[in-house]
Amino acid sequence: MPDARTRGVDALLAAARECIERAEPDAAWGEASRGEALIVDLRSSDERRRHGIVPGSVHVPRSVLEWRADPTSEWRNPHLEGRGRLLLLCAEGFSSSLAAASVADLGHVRVGDVVGGFEAWRAAGLPVTAAPADDGGSRAGTGAADPCAIALTD
Repeated sequence: MPDARTRGVDALLAAARECIERAEPDAAWGEASRGEALIVDLRSSDERRRHGIVPGSVHVPRSVLEWRADPTSEWRNPHLEGRGRLLLLCAEGFSSSLAAASVADLGHVRVGDVVGGFEAWRAAGLPVTAAPADDGGSRAGTGAADPCAIALTD
């Protein structure tokens, strides 16, 4: 019988989802469009180039998320601060739940993820645009929202 240190991934995922605010893709798009939430895309640059991105999202690779989301970190992304709710997005909505719980542990009060991830986003027929060219000169995960964010408020 597993002890508390070896709960299994299903228990870990369930515990993570108890402390975050999840959003269906349509609701996430509505919040982001109104400026009430910021969608943080955790997917790799390759995935983003291959499948596209959510307009107005910020790319923070999963591998550096905690450093970019920690407001006390010298490697933080200032574009994540003061933006209302953070809604994390991965490919299918599993790793984003675990990541959102980690960000909540860093002190973000309103954090959640998009149910079903980018796959559910596309299946819902929500806007997708081509990924911007990589900056190459910036540190991964420190950029601002995609320029399409301006169009969301028009």
